Amino acid sequence: MLGTFRSWMSLGVTLLLVVFLTSCGGGNLASGFNSFQSTDGRYGFLYPNGWTRVAVSGGPKVVFHDLINSDETLSLVVSEVGADVELEELGSPEAVGERLMLEVIAPEGTGREADLVAANKREDFDHTFYDLEYSVHLQDRDRHELATVVVDRGYLYTLAASTNEIRWTKVRNIFERSITSFRFLI
Repeated sequence: MLGTFRSWMSLGVTLLLVVFLTSCGGGNLASGFNSFQSTDGRYGFLYPNGWTRVAVSGGPKVVFHDLINSDETLSLVVSEVGADVELEELGSPEAVGERLMLEVIAPEGTGREADLVAANKREDFDHTFYDLEYSVHLQDRDRHELATVVVDRGYLYTLAASTNEIRWTKVRNIFERSITSFRFLI
């Protein structure tokens, strides 16, 4: 009887360890990511482990880049659009994607060309998001970019992740997780 009790206890302890270790590892939805929250607590998003924040003046509000592949970036641009403006009023996902492409990603005279690969609408946490994918052609290399745009309280938030085309297939899921993690917290 004591042997049976010890066997059951051993099995129970083993199962508890398995559950504990699983919850500490890959079972966590944010595994492989760190969280960023704005200083005012207004918004937040996830960025990949091994990335660091860099200071940029006169550009995006927030920029992270990979320490190993420093040309892989995640950046947040915040632009005023008007207090009563909704994202749909700026146009369809395709129209907003084209405008972002022509005005920011590959404006005339920069030597950059871009193609809007995909533009989708997503409803999440009481906000409408447009998720955009671009193929960007520079003179010396090709790049790939994912972005999500959302409007809240008179501001347009654009969170974008960019990499060399060569690494795109390796980082696609990481980039998708980062841009779709953007949330308003208050």
